[in-house]
Formats: sequence, structure tokens, C-alpha cells
Amino acid sequence: MSFLESLSIGDEPKIIVIDIGAAYTKCGLAGETGPRCIIPSQVSNPRTKEIVNAWNYGNTTELYETLKDLLYILIFKHLHVTPKDKRVVVVESLLCPSEFRETLARVLFKQYEVGSVLFASSHLLSLLTLGTSIGLVMDIGYKETLVVPVYEGIPIMKGWQSIPVAGKAIESRIKSQLMEHGTVSSPEQKFEAVSSVPECITDEVIEDIKVRCCFVTEFSRGQQIQEVTMRGGHANKLPPPPPDTDYPLDGGRILNVSGRIREHSCEVLFEQDNEETSIATLVLEALVKCPIDTRQALASNIVIMGGTAMMPGFYHRIQLELAELLKKPHYANQLGIKQFRFHRPPTKENYTAWLGGALIGALETLPSKSLSRDAYLQKGRLPDWCCVDSENIADEKRHKI
Repeated sequence: MSFLESLSIGDEPKIIVIDIGAAYTKCGLAGETGPRCIIPSQVSNPRTKEIVNAWNYGNTTELYETLKDLLYILIFKHLHVTPKDKRVVVVESLLCPSEFRETLARVLFKQYEVGSVLFASSHLLSLLTLGTSIGLVMDIGYKETLVVPVYEGIPIMKGWQSIPVAGKAIESRIKSQLMEHGTVSSPEQKFEAVSSVPECITDEVIEDIKVRCCFVTEFSRGQQIQEVTMRGGHANKLPPPPPDTDYPLDGGRILNVSGRIREHSCEVLFEQDNEETSIATLVLEALVKCPIDTRQALASNIVIMGGTAMMPGFYHRIQLELAELLKKPHYANQLGIKQFRFHRPPTKENYTAWLGGALIGALETLPSKSLSRDAYLQKGRLPDWCCVDSENIADEKRHKI
């Protein structure tokens, strides 16, 4: 008996839900309350033994091999199901490149022979977890922050806003500050500057420091920090930093993470660039570009997702940032909004969109909204967004005839 046959014994119909993020991939089955695995979106190259991220590819051939290996790990090592004839829900961003979607579809249909695939927008799915079709969705992921207004289940595309500032920017700030001010102590009580032993500051260590040690400071302290670091204020205006913390490294060495690094690193999210843009201004700019009769409803239904939103103090800070920006005549005169209302999803922000995919995967309407394998093999490509339903319905009618 083959491995695939053993997986099929007693196997009930299962819908696979996959969310391939820039840093982490979430995967599980529809109808469940959480993903079965959250793993890095990367695989090991069997020839060079190099770790390759799914989003860092030179051409579609490299991407095909990477996605093939990544899906093998997800399906066979974590889900323990056979993919043949299974339905799949793929959670994706509205800004997902077409070549990534096309290559992923080719891997699913031709390599793993799945029965159907539904590509669903992560912003729409996040609202599904709250049972609403109106909302302003902010996705603070790894590489970028994206804001998309959704009204009655339809994304208002002229209102979307993005900025290449998110979790990766925080990690870059942490690394630069550690290289400039950090120290490492050895068991012999010997202190060295981090810049003299840069190999101890790996990407995994930086990410762990971000999650375990750093936080978003309160609004007033953040304004003082930005006044000094960005606008050339006096250093004596800086508030007293929080306590330092010791981070253990391999070989018994200890990395000193100063209170300044812990508190200042997340300020990169709220610092306005030369165009006076930050993650807070994205929300207001999105509202300005939306129809006037939708703005109040959108401002009353703000949903934030993405792992970076899980940083301690983030929600309190973003609300105060928006309240302060509303005092500017540019926004006060155009919006006329007095306050914002934030909804907390029924799950962690890093897999809110995945949960929406698990919900839509459990609906009886999934087959009519998905692209079947037969339809894909006939066309050889993915249809436009607006044609998915009509083509599937026509395909079903032809089979019935």
C-alpha cells in the first residue's frame, strides 16, 4: 500500500486552507478554529542547502520549485492528507503579483492535482471573521503595511494605501541600534561591542528580540523620541528609558538589549517620512479617497491584522496617533469624523485572514466560487477576478449536459 493510499483510508472530505505570507505560512483545514501549523515561508534548496524564501525568486521556474517543496511540507508533514481532488482555499493579498498566483495555481493543479482552488482576498476574509461586510482593514505584515477600505463586500480600490514599513523595518532598526550601541558579555566577564562579533546577531535573534523585548511606547513619550531623533531636538528632552534586559546567546554569552532599543525600535512605524506619511496617515488618506457617504461607516469599523499588530501597546498608540492627526485642518475639514472604532478579531492578528479562509472553506457555496481543475486545464491560466463565478457556473452546466 502506497503512502497516498494510506492517507486516503477513512479520509473525509477536507478543504485545505493556505496563507503564504512574506515571513510565515499558515496552513490548516476549513472549519477549524486555528491553523495546524505556522512555519517560515521558506525551504532548503536540496542542491546548495541554502534557505530560500518563497517570495525571493528570480524567475517562475525557481518559484515553481520552491512552492512545490513548501506545499509538500505543509500537506504531507503537517496536514497528513492526500491533496488529490481536494478543494483548496488560498488566502492572498490584493497586491499579490500575478506571476505568483499563476505559479501557485500551476503547482496545485498539475503537481498535486487538487480538485479546485479559490483565491480569496485576505482583507475580505478578515471582515468575515467579524460577520460584517463594511470595514477599513489595515494589514501590518512583514514587509509592508496595506490599508484597504471595504464597503458591502467590495474593496474600494481607489482608496487603498500602502507603505513599505512593517515588521521588517522594526528588525532593521533593532539591528542597526545593536550594532551601534549593543554589547556582548562572555562567561569570562569579557565585554565586547556587537559590531566586533556581528555573527552573533542572526535574523532569528533579531526577530526574537523584537517579539520578546520590544514594545510600542505611549504617545507622549513617542512624540518626545521623534522630536530628538527625527527633528534634531536636545538629547536631554528624552524621557528616562525603561530597564535594560539580558538576552542569552549561544556559548553562554549574554547580549545586553538596552531600554532605549526596546522602546525606540517601534517608532519607525509612526515616524513620518519626507511626504509626511506613516502607518497612521494611511488610514486617513484612505478615508479621504473613499465616497463621502461611506467614510463614517468605515471609520466605525476598523480591523487590524498582521503579526506586527501584536506588539504590546500598538492599539493604544494608533488610536492616539489618529486622534492627533484629526486636529490637522487637512483632515478635519475633509473628513468630519470625531472618533474611530476598532474591532478586535476573535483570534490572534497573525492568522485572522486564515480564519476567514477556514470559514469560507466550510460554506456550501465554495464549489460555485472556486476554479475547478478541469476549467483550469482547459484554459491553462487563471481567469480574471470578475469571471470566476460565471465560468464555473458555465462549466458545471456543460458537465450536466
